[in-house]
Formats: sequence, C-alpha cells, structure tokens
Amino acid sequence: MLKVSANNLTGIIPVSLANIKTLTMISCAYNHIKGNIPSEFANLSSLQYLYAGVNQLAGRFPQAILNISSLVGLNLGLNDLGGDVPPNTCTALPNLQKLELGGNFFIGHIPSSFTNASNLQIIDLSRNNFTGLVPTTIGKLTKLSALNLEDNQLQAHSKQDWEFLDSLGNCSELLVLSISSNRLSGYVPSSVGNLSNQLERLYLGKNQLSGDFPSGIENLRNLIIVSLGQNHFTGVIPEWIGTLKILQQIGLHMNFFTGVIPPSLSNLSQLGVLYLYSNKFIGDIPQSFGNFPMLQELHIANNNLHGRVPMEIFRIPTVSLIDLSFNNLDGQLPTNIGNAKQLVHLVLSSNKLSGDIPNTLGDCGSLEYIELDSNIFSGSIPTSLGSIRGLKVLNISANNLTGSIPTSLGNLQVLEKLDLSFNHLNGEVPTKGIFKNATAMQIDGNQGLCGGVPELHILACFVMPPDSIRNKKSLVLKVVIPIASMVSIGIVIFCFFLRGGKHKRKSISLPSFSTKFPMVSFNDLARATQGFSVSNLIGRGRYSSVYQGKLVEDENEVAVKVFNLETRGAQKSFISECNALRNVRHRNLVPIITVCSSIDSSGNDFKALVYELMPRGDLHKLLYSTPDYEGSSDLNLITIGQRISIVVDVADALEYLHHNNQEALVHCDLKPSNILLNDNMTAHVGDFGLARFKVGSTTSSHGNSSSIAVMGTIGYTAPEYAEGGQVSTAADVYSFGVVLLEIFIRRRPTDDMFKDGLSIVKFTEASFPDRVSEIFDPQLLKELDETPIAFKEKHVHCLLSVLNVGLCCTKTPPGERINMQEVAAQLHGIKDAYLRSSAVASVAVPE
Repeated sequence: MLKVSANNLTGIIPVSLANIKTLTMISCAYNHIKGNIPSEFANLSSLQYLYAGVNQLAGRFPQAILNISSLVGLNLGLNDLGGDVPPNTCTALPNLQKLELGGNFFIGHIPSSFTNASNLQIIDLSRNNFTGLVPTTIGKLTKLSALNLEDNQLQAHSKQDWEFLDSLGNCSELLVLSISSNRLSGYVPSSVGNLSNQLERLYLGKNQLSGDFPSGIENLRNLIIVSLGQNHFTGVIPEWIGTLKILQQIGLHMNFFTGVIPPSLSNLSQLGVLYLYSNKFIGDIPQSFGNFPMLQELHIANNNLHGRVPMEIFRIPTVSLIDLSFNNLDGQLPTNIGNAKQLVHLVLSSNKLSGDIPNTLGDCGSLEYIELDSNIFSGSIPTSLGSIRGLKVLNISANNLTGSIPTSLGNLQVLEKLDLSFNHLNGEVPTKGIFKNATAMQIDGNQGLCGGVPELHILACFVMPPDSIRNKKSLVLKVVIPIASMVSIGIVIFCFFLRGGKHKRKSISLPSFSTKFPMVSFNDLARATQGFSVSNLIGRGRYSSVYQGKLVEDENEVAVKVFNLETRGAQKSFISECNALRNVRHRNLVPIITVCSSIDSSGNDFKALVYELMPRGDLHKLLYSTPDYEGSSDLNLITIGQRISIVVDVADALEYLHHNNQEALVHCDLKPSNILLNDNMTAHVGDFGLARFKVGSTTSSHGNSSSIAVMGTIGYTAPEYAEGGQVSTAADVYSFGVVLLEIFIRRRPTDDMFKDGLSIVKFTEASFPDRVSEIFDPQLLKELDETPIAFKEKHVHCLLSVLNVGLCCTKTPPGERINMQEVAAQLHGIKDAYLRSSAVASVAVPE
C-alpha cells in the first residue's frame, strides 16, 4: 500500500509506481498533484483502491484505469478532469464498490453501463456538467447506499423522465439520495414514498419542482435530512411532517408555501436546523417552538408572519441562529432574550418591533451578529451591549432610538461593523475602539450628534466655558426666547404659503411628512446651490434638475432636486415622489433630508426635494466612463465583487418596496441613472417620480389613482406595458433584470445592435451558458484572467448564476418571473459564495 494523502505533494504521479506490481492501494488525495494518471498504471493488476481526489489532475478520464479490473474503490473527485466518462467504465470495472468523480468537469450522459458493476454501493457524480436523463436502469444496483448527482444539468420533465425514481425503489439499502441543483421540473412522483425505508437523507433542492409538498415523503420514517429548498412548491406544509420523529434538518426555503407554520413541527425533538425563509407563510410563529430541545438554527425570514416574537424561542438551550427578518412582527422584544446563551446570530431586521431594546440582550455572551435595523425601537441604546466581547456586527439603524451613544461600545475589540444611522441620537460620538475607524461605522441621519474623529466630518461639540455658566439664565432669555419667537413666526408664514392663500397660481399641497424633517425655504436652497448655478448642476431629468449644494446648518453636501413646474406632469411627479418617500425607509433607498414647497423670488410655485448626496454619482455614468468608453478612468473601474454587491443592494431595495409594506410600492422607472452610489459603492435606488402604490389589484398614489400603465424608460420597461398592461411589481422585476444584464454585459438596452427583434435579453439567452464569455464586459474577463486558476471556475460559476437570475427576471409572461424576495435571496447566496471564494483566493499561495 502507498498512503501519502494530505502531504502537500506537488508535481506529477511517478510512472515508476507502475513497477510495483503488488500494489493494492494508492492513496494520494489532498495534495497538489498535476498531470493525469500514468498510462503505465494499466499494468497494476492487483490494484484495488485508487484514491487521487482533491488534487489538480487534468485532462480526460484516464484510460489506463479501464484496464484495472481489480479496482474496488476509485476516487478522482475534486480535480480538473473533463470530457465524457467512457460508456464502458463499469463494464471494464465490474468489481467497483465506490465510484467518486464529483467536482470535475465531466460532460455528456451518465453511462447506463454503471449497472454492470452490480456491487456498487456509492456513486458520486456531483458538481459536473452531466446532461440528459438519469438512467432508469439505476435501480438494478440493489446494493446502492448513496447516490449523489447534485449540481449537474440533468433533466426530468415528463412522467417517463422520472422513471429513474421508480426504479430506485429496488435499492433497499439506499441511505442517501441527492439530485439537487439540476434542471428537474414538474411534480415529484408519489413513488418517492417507495424509496428504501432506511433512507436518511433526501436532497431535492435547487430545481424547478412544483406542486404540493410531496406526499410520499410521509412514508420515509427514517429521514434525518429533507431538503426541498429553492423550488416552486406551493400549498401548505402538511401536519404529518411532525410524525417524522428523527428529522434533524428541514430545508423548505425559497418556495411558495402558504398557510400557517404547522405547530406539529415542534414534535421533532431531534430537529437542529429549520429553514422556512422566503415563502408566503402567514400567522404567528408557534409558541410551541420553544419546546425544541436541540434546535440550533431557526431561519424563517422573508414571509408574511405577524404577531409577537414568542418569548419561548429564547428558552431553546442550543439555539445559535434566529433570523426572523423581513416579516410583519410587532410588539416588544422579550426581556428573557438573555437566556439564549448560545445565540450567535440574531437577525430581526425590517419588522415593526417597538419599545426598548432589552438590557438583557447583553447577557447573550456568544452573540457575534445583531441586526435589529428597520424597526421602530425607541429608547436608548443599552450600555450592556458593550459587554458582548465577541460581537462583530451591530446594526440598529433606521429605528427611533434616542439618547447618546454608549461609550461601552468602544470596548468591543472585534467589532467590524457598527450601523447606528437614521435614529434620533444626540451628544458626542465616542473616539475609542471602532469609533476610531470612520469607514467601519455609519452614524448619518442622526442630527444631534457631534464630535468624533475628524474623518466623520461632523460638527465639534460645543463646550460652555466655566465662567459663562453663571450667566446661563441670561443666555436663555437673550438668545433662546427670541429664536423661539422667530421660529414660531416662520411656521405661521410657512403654513400660510403652504395653504396657497395668496399664491399667484394654484398650488398643490405638500403631503404630510414627519416632523423630523428640517424646514428649509427657497432662499435656503438658493444659497446652498449658489443661486442654482450651472456649475452646481449635476443632473437633469424630464421633470427636474439636480444641484449639488451645502445647507448652512449642515457641513454635509446635499443633492437638491428642483422640479420644473412649467413641464406638464412635474407637479404630479413631485406629489408621487413625496407620497412614495414619506412612508419608506431602507438602507438602499436614497435618504431624503427634507422637502421644500414654497414660492421662489418671483412669487411662483417652487417645489424641491433635498437628498443626501451620493458622491460616486449614478450607475449609468460609472458604467460608461470606464475603459472602452470615452472619458475612461482607472478610478472608475467596477470590479466583479462591486457589481455583484450593487445588484444585491438594488434587489434589497426593491424587495423592501414590493414585500415589506402594507402597500406594495412599484418604482416604475428603474434604470442605471436612477441607481446612485455613495463613497463605499453602496447602491441606493432613487427617483420615485413615477412610483405607484399597489393595493391588491388596484394601483394608487394616495388619492391619485392610476388605471393605466406607467411607461418608464424605453429599453427597461416590461413588454406588457407596451400593450397597456397595469402597473405591477412584476414589471419592476423585469426592469431589474434588464439592469442586471446591463451591469455585467455593459451594453445599453437601447444600443444600436439591439434591433430587428434582438434585445439585450435575447442576446444574453443566445449565449447562455456556454458562450457567455463572448458577451461579458471585457473588463470582467480581464479580472477573471488575473484570478488564480484554482478559483477562476468558482468566480465564473457565480457570474453565470447572476446572469441566470437576470434571465429569470425578464421572462416575457409576467407570471413566469420570479419575485424580488426570490431574487434577493438568490443574489445574497451568490454574493456570499463569491466573497468566500475571493477571501480564500486572496490568501492562496501563488503557483
């Protein structure tokens, strides 16, 4: 025997090994061996086990192996082998018990000759590019215990195509079946219930399966893992799922399941992982979930759940992840949260949770990620959070928190990201710990903060000299009272003009905004923009012009959007944008600072919106001011990672607009010029001038009903709009898909090449997936060429996955498009995979 696995060996397999005729085992896995299996190995007539997985072997399937009929175990997995697997493989190797070829680049059909190796127990062909159908003869392998065909291009559409599943009923020793990540579609046959009663793991996820929850699964009483995620299943989860007593993992995420979450799930005393996120579940989270004795991960985000966060779930002694984000949960966070001593991830973002953040949260000593953003929490930030020593991410942005920032947060040594933005915090910003790093924290949108490190660019805190304290009462009388009087008079005057009492022309009243928006006048904005100077002009649209400026009381620069009220539709655009913005708040929407409805110096109506300035400008300018375009600049190169992050940001914004409000908000004009980027290249969706609220099947703009479609911008509008279709979220999804394709192809949908029926969508479809390298932005190809070879394939896979999302968004029938919840979930998964691969590549040793 020769056992040299996991020794960091390099080079090729020595041909001289073929001279050791008595070798029965060669185990050289987990090294860095290149080349292929030497042809001389055909003479090793005693060899029974050849384990060469996890190396860098390349070329086609080694022909020499077919002459070693004595082989019992063959593992060539996770290499760079490709081409077809010879059809006579198992005819030539009749004694095989283990065949492991996963993680290569094999193509073609799965050879039906596999059934000739009647002793086969394990078959792993996963993560290749096999196509066609699964051979129906697979059921002849009666000793088969594990069949892994995941992550290929295998198909099944008709009942006849699914006959392989019927035949697997003959494999009475089958423990593991994975056919996930293929192109299987339609209903899962009832014959799934005829699989071995010993079956422990069933993976059907990431296909296009539909219909109700497969009823046959009820018969599989020894299941430990059932994975149906990322399909198109509908209907309710059956109560009988609670009878599969030894289930440890359930994955039903990213489907269209409806109804309430069955309380019978809590009968599963061994359950460790429960993934129900991104479905359409309604109702409350069952209190009985607190009965899980071994649950580690509870992930039910992106549903339509309501009610309170049940205090019972924090009694689960083993729980490490709780993600209930993007639902409609309300009420206060239970104070017994401190009992969850093993909790690592707490994600409750984008709900309607209120009240104080419990001090007891600081008792969760294992926490690393706390995300409570986009709720309506009030009160102060608990100082106890500073005692969670392992905390890496704290996001409590977009709430109604008040008071000062606890200095104890500066004691968190491993804190990587802190987001306190868009609250009502005041006082001095600490300067220790993470507060030294301006890029690691976000505090914007808190008007009362001062001080901090210089890089924050906020006002220094005013410290009253000691000798002036004696004159405090005098100061109040001489300064504060006159200012208060002036403000009162100003409010009266503002209200008078707002009512339009003495306007020269009829004025449309301003929609009600929260009192947190500061009041500004025409003169304030004129001063901020140097009299609306051309030198301050940074953009122009059909109804408005945008100027860069700086308000007197704020050092931060702003973008002032002035509506051209002489243009027909501008008034309506202003009202639509106000109505859209007053009730929405999300980290990927352009933050509004205030609104101005006044009269100009000539007594004419004046309407303007003041936004936070996005320093990197809009995505359109960034895309087309890069190499190969006029005005190119290396400073404007957009990397693969940045492009993926941008589409994730935009998807998150649209998901919020479509799915996380009582009324879905349809943007109606998504395009690159309406996507703005800050210094960190975070994307923000803006320009809601055409936006419409959609309630059920009706569309409105808060009093301004719209029964006709909004056309948006040519090239980005959904095809149904051209036929007079109604405003819908599906049309936004289409626009998003076009924008996504444009970002990675870097061709405008109105490009001259797109004519005579050819669109950017059809252009992409024609090249996907085999010839996408011909249509990618050349800059992306250059970046891929500079990627280490071991990680290049993973990056290409991520890019293909992104384009596939774009194509799923741009299906012509609206009903066939995926929704933004699915889009966001898929893109987040792709981004995570890319970041993991990039992180490993960045520390990889160069060849």
